[in-house]
Amino acid sequence: MSKERATVGSDGALLPVLPPERDARVCARLVRVMFYTPGFLALLLLKAGEPTSFGISVELLMLSSVAAVVAGLFISAQSELPGSDHSSRVGTWSGMLILELLSVVSILCAIPSLFHELAHSRLLHALAPGAADVALGASELLPAVAVIPFLLYQLAGFGILHFVVSRPVNWVINLGILALIVFATAANRQADYQMEKHTVSLLVIAMLITTFYGVLKLRRMQTVYDTHCPVKLPKEKDPE
Repeated sequence: MSKERATVGSDGALLPVLPPERDARVCARLVRVMFYTPGFLALLLLKAGEPTSFGISVELLMLSSVAAVVAGLFISAQSELPGSDHSSRVGTWSGMLILELLSVVSILCAIPSLFHELAHSRLLHALAPGAADVALGASELLPAVAVIPFLLYQLAGFGILHFVVSRPVNWVINLGILALIVFATAANRQADYQMEKHTVSLLVIAMLITTFYGVLKLRRMQTVYDTHCPVKLPKEKDPE
């Protein structure tokens, strides 16, 4: 079993509650998934054509893919070896925060519009002579249901955001994510692409600000933790 993290420093000061340790290797695999999957979908949309009806889906998918690369940089900076600094000790947490708020939220917002356009694209599949055009109706929204487990992931304390903001703020942020995704999807269905772009832009800006704050907050928490509970370096072996 892993050793419990101290809650009180050597000088009696209360220590911040840091996220649990994450396996950087697993996080690195997730980076690869989040890089290739949205990038492939974006290329598929470009191949299909019809850029007007795609709205901002391509931009969201590319943001998701590129943000995963940046997250990989943070994760690769993780180090607990002697000589590591405050920043390197929060590399994996910071990378996961970027994945959660920029990569995952972006692809969750893009998927409903993506599915709608792929289902109705006449460039991808033309109707056979005499075939009826069957409307999918409300079932088109099934891919959007993936946002619900994501909210559960965040609100149940699995996400990194849970450790950098208070519980009420965490609820506000995640309900805001849900509301903006729903609003953007509705705007896309109504062909109000200008409103969709404004809504998505607001979502991306909010996630960017939250990510910026979260990474700096994680580093500040680690700095306080190290100050009041310094890391014990391994003892050097006596030369024989």
